[in-house]
Amino acid sequence: MKFAICNETYQDWTWADACRFTAETGYDGIEIAPFTLAERVTDLNAAARREIRAVAEREGLEIVGLHWLLVSPKGLSLTTDDESTRLATAQYLASLAEFCADVGGRVLVLGSPGQRRIPVGRTKAEAVNRLVAGLKPALKVAEREGLTLCLEPLPPPEADLILKLGQANDVIQQVGHPALRTIFDVKSAVAEDVPLPGLIRRYADIIAHVHANDSNRRGPGFGVVDFRPILATLKQMGYDGYVSVEVFDYTPDPETIARNSLRYLRSCRASAS
Repeated sequence: MKFAICNETYQDWTWADACRFTAETGYDGIEIAPFTLAERVTDLNAAARREIRAVAEREGLEIVGLHWLLVSPKGLSLTTDDESTRLATAQYLASLAEFCADVGGRVLVLGSPGQRRIPVGRTKAEAVNRLVAGLKPALKVAEREGLTLCLEPLPPPEADLILKLGQANDVIQQVGHPALRTIFDVKSAVAEDVPLPGLIRRYADIIAHVHANDSNRRGPGFGVVDFRPILATLKQMGYDGYVSVEVFDYTPDPETIARNSLRYLRSCRASAS
């Protein structure tokens, strides 16, 4: 089990500075929110992609993958009534998968609740079918490049489609593609209001990534969630991927978030061992 941090934690830092500090702090990897690098990843040419990867590698970091996939450019949606927008969004998701492979990532986390909402007057089933259709081009790239696309359940009011791990599992089974899995996001899982170790055991076979955050939207160790049983259960279930720190409250500062989150996660991992 390795630890990473999401690069938007550093707010307006350069990519080089974020990688340098992440490595100095002791993380194994860094996870990219694409909008922090460009409005559209299609604007980043081959040389720019090589440099992004090289900067991380020089610091001894692995680029874990991407998350917050459809924040930019504006106007994207996988479920809208507008067919041209759905097609453009599906193609951009495929472009994100290509970018992920180019920079050395292996995981794409599809949260983006605003870009998968159920349109007014449409049913949940209709929205799911549109979402599934929109995943197909990205899944083709993922299969070719050895990537995993993680469909992230998100609770209301943040999202209104695929709210729980069980619902993510239903879609994964419907699609039946080996590159489609899900993520265990601690903040979101807490909202299911059932014991987290039980959720991990129930869905271990489809969990391909983990985001570490507290129910208060801060880093692990900054709130009330006990991560010791979470990491212990992941270890028991044979999870050997990344646990990435992802926060939504950037106080008090990036340095404190990064250092204290990693210190806490390491202590929990030691307890699990």
